[in-house]
Amino acid sequence: MMDIIITGQQAWDVEIGSNCKNIALEFSKNHRVLYVNSPLDRRSLLKNLMDPKVQKRLRVVRKKRDGLEKVNENLWVLYPDHISESINWINSDQIFDFFNKWNNKVFASCIQSSADRLGFEDFIHFNDNDIFRGFYLKDYLKPRLSVYYSRDYMLGVNYWKKHGQRLEPMLIAKSDLCVANSPYLTDYCRKYNEKSYYVGQGCDLEMFLDGINANEPEDIRAIKRPRIGYIGAVQSLRLDPSLIHHIAATRPGWNIVLVGMEDDEFRKSPLHQMPNVTFTGPKSIETLPAYLNAFDVCINPQIVNEVTIGNYPRKIDEYLAVGKPTVATRTEGMRIFEGYVYMAENKEDYISLIEQALAEDSVSKSEERRDFASLHSWENSVKEIYTAIEKSL
Repeated sequence: MMDIIITGQQAWDVEIGSNCKNIALEFSKNHRVLYVNSPLDRRSLLKNLMDPKVQKRLRVVRKKRDGLEKVNENLWVLYPDHISESINWINSDQIFDFFNKWNNKVFASCIQSSADRLGFEDFIHFNDNDIFRGFYLKDYLKPRLSVYYSRDYMLGVNYWKKHGQRLEPMLIAKSDLCVANSPYLTDYCRKYNEKSYYVGQGCDLEMFLDGINANEPEDIRAIKRPRIGYIGAVQSLRLDPSLIHHIAATRPGWNIVLVGMEDDEFRKSPLHQMPNVTFTGPKSIETLPAYLNAFDVCINPQIVNEVTIGNYPRKIDEYLAVGKPTVATRTEGMRIFEGYVYMAENKEDYISLIEQALAEDSVSKSEERRDFASLHSWENSVKEIYTAIEKSL
């Protein structure tokens, strides 16, 4: 049994799906795991003071509650007992590095204290794509092995790009090994560290495989078929509103259903004035299989940019697990779905491929998709992570 400390970007109490939480739960089946939330930062404290999550962290900082919580026999979650300084606005590399090192030092001290309480020794540090808060943790924590997990191209986002263009290659290079959830990100990591391995992606298979038995959600029951659906973050950074507009305008007899939280660009979009486009807003994770089951074709109308070109689109596994014909924008990250997803190069392709998907769908094709998605379990992905760790040890 190994001891594993996980740090990263997504907190344990995040509402949306999280690769890192799923990996932690899978790790904890055989090993002891300390899942460390990022510290409460000064900006979040001032901006969201009354948020219940912020209040909970503030009580830990004020020593009014223990920051260490037990989730299961082998898994603990740590809410750090300090406030991290918000420093990304600093333009000087030298000044940023000074304060980032200080933030890391305080963070590492909190982690080490909890690790000592739990009796963690000779542990592995697993860093979930956190470039800044995890940059010096190898130096301060001195783990048996440091693993950098790349699951998104962070440098495509302005926040991370500012200092991350300089720091992420350095962090990848000094990590003992890197694992990535897409071939594109594996190739990116391998530029800086030859011990970089593709470990695939997991999906909450059981819930989505059972989706074929789900009843139609009440709020879309009146929407006529064919229903062309998307589930996920409705963000202009990742989706192409003009492509969705083209589909809806070209085929007014199709009904487009978008399930998820919108950003400002989508809220202001003329899509809201189109009679055959429905925005349902965000839904709980447990209800998503029912929405998927109510669609005739699923789509992933991505805009191709630095963020999307190589990322593993987890939603595709969810679509396929419910057996749905799927049309998606062709990207590097979509390579592994060749033969199971209709790949579109442009707007016109979306129209013809959705028509083809509607015409060709069958019980046998649905089963093929479900069988393929079944390979992408968290158990299989974590097995690949174990293999990479064993090679490095």
